Amino acid sequence: MQEVELTVRPASLADVPSLVELRLANAQAHLALDPGIYRIPQREAVVCHFTAMLADEPGRDAVLVAEAHDGRAVGMIEVLRQSDPPEHQILRPEPSAQVHTVVLPDARGLGVGSALLKAACRWATDRGIIYLSAGIYHRNIDAVRFYRRHGYTNAGFSLGRRLD
Repeated sequence: MQEVELTVRPASLADVPSLVELRLANAQAHLALDPGIYRIPQREAVVCHFTAMLADEPGRDAVLVAEAHDGRAVGMIEVLRQSDPPEHQILRPEPSAQVHTVVLPDARGLGVGSALLKAACRWATDRGIIYLSAGIYHRNIDAVRFYRRHGYTNAGFSLGRRLD
């Protein structure tokens, strides 16, 4: 794998247009995996999401951007803190977060995702988070391989059923 020269940094409001394009490109790729599950979100909704997230409580969640040497955003990772289970449930509280990684197709295989994941781990560790998860669709074989290469393992099953 040839590495590419890039910078991973926290996103700012000025990055919203790039983040929107990354999210929509990711949605298009997922739609090809399974149109029965995935959709292309409305651009305006994605703009509102990232605008609100980046203007929200500092440090609550993170959006990190991978920027190529030419200044182009080639990837991003969201780190979204998970709530502790309520007191009445049996699960132990554990500071945790879920990561969502996006890398543009022409930047895959160049170390962008690895750099983003490494930066997300650093961000999370600095904030006392001790467990990261990634909700990956089983048919997304490339994503499954990527996360496994970085030490992620099966954490159980999520069973579901459609109601008639």
